[in-house]
Amino acid sequence: MNDKLLQTRKNIEKLNEESQNERIPLFPGIKLSYLAFETSSFSMRHKHDAMAHMMQVNYCKSGQMEWKMENGNSIYLNPGDFSLHTMTACKNSLICFPSGQYAGLTIYIDLQETAANPPALLHDANIFTKRLQEKFCPNDTVSFLAGNEQTESIFSAFYGQPPNLQRPYQAIKTLELFLYLAKLEFTPENQLMPCQAEQIEIIRKIHDRLTSQMNERITIEALSKEYLINPTTLKAAFKTVYGASIAAHIKQHRMEQGAKMLRESDLRIAEIAQAVGYDSQSKFSAAFKGFFGILPREYRRKHKRT
Repeated sequence: MNDKLLQTRKNIEKLNEESQNERIPLFPGIKLSYLAFETSSFSMRHKHDAMAHMMQVNYCKSGQMEWKMENGNSIYLNPGDFSLHTMTACKNSLICFPSGQYAGLTIYIDLQETAANPPALLHDANIFTKRLQEKFCPNDTVSFLAGNEQTESIFSAFYGQPPNLQRPYQAIKTLELFLYLAKLEFTPENQLMPCQAEQIEIIRKIHDRLTSQMNERITIEALSKEYLINPTTLKAAFKTVYGASIAAHIKQHRMEQGAKMLRESDLRIAEIAQAVGYDSQSKFSAAFKGFFGILPREYRRKHKRT
């Protein structure tokens, strides 16, 4: 086993151990765990044999989680999105964190234990016997759902509460989530669709092209023709893979590169503007202030490295 693979395994085992230690019991058979880390991307598989009666809800707060399926396709959880699956479902799937940082939470559900002893408020709802599993995880499949205003109001309350109110909020919002899932009409419209491996390869090439040639302004139509991909598919797949529209994502790169050049070079602001794709200093300055809240000249004065 090479050093990189060995280190990956150690990272996985360490993450599993830390997660186990940090699981917060909410109800019989229901536990909550928060995940937050910044590291180079790594992948993980479940260490032990998975159990079909163990279910997880994974919510992405920031960063990105990528599921690489056995057929080579991938599904991405971006901020606000969440997934449901049994432990069996991810036994042979690869879970990655492409951006190198991730924050979110996981709710663990022992369906056998909760069916026998459900939370009092859900005693007669019959959610944990077969309803939840049959609806979202038939035949050990994984369900990926796009976040919306209602789900965000549920998940956001798991964060930022006063210490003396944190546990009540965790318990109440977990019950609210189960009620939401029980009544949700599960349709293709609220599901996240997988990206084919071929599409992902094309999108990554386009991304590299755009970020390495920021001084150019390339239209979506031109990219579509060059890479033989439908414009609508290109925009949708890019947002799925990178969690933002092409315009928003590339603007962030332009601003970050502009800021770096202001800190590390002696180029005139007009030259920096041109290097990151703006045809005038005034347009660059307006965009820079909108992004960082400060004009480029002031930013350089505060952050210029000597």
